[in-house]
Amino acid sequence: MTSIERARPDDLAAVETLLAASALPLAGLEPAMATAVVARDGGAVVGCAAVEPYGSVGLLRSVCVAPDLRGVGLGRRLVAAAEVLAGEGGIATLYLLTETAAEWFPRLGYGATERAALPAELAASPELTGACPDTAAAFRKPIGTS
Repeated sequence: MTSIERARPDDLAAVETLLAASALPLAGLEPAMATAVVARDGGAVVGCAAVEPYGSVGLLRSVCVAPDLRGVGLGRRLVAAAEVLAGEGGIATLYLLTETAAEWFPRLGYGATERAALPAELAASPELTGACPDTAAAFRKPIGTS
């Protein structure tokens, strides 16, 4: 049975391995682990999602599922858990950048937005300062009220 839970500091290496295998950026991951969730199957980390908090907005990042578990709803569960965690931390709107899942995130309620329309608070994110190319699609989703 696969469970979703808050990431622990000792999950960092497993999450890095999972992200690297899917060619997803690692820059800025370590500080984002404080607001990350992981999927565990038999004790192994098989999925992850993290949020970089910037006041009342946040950047959803590092959403990844092991290839052999894709297509069974685990990604949806990870994003939902990350959204709950973000909301509990006072985040009202989540943003994200993606090169590979632009068709998937709208199914989870994320609407396309222009990268230039991203809030100034996100400008310091490693994802916006070089980890994600300028061609990455930007999305946003209101998740609560501040």
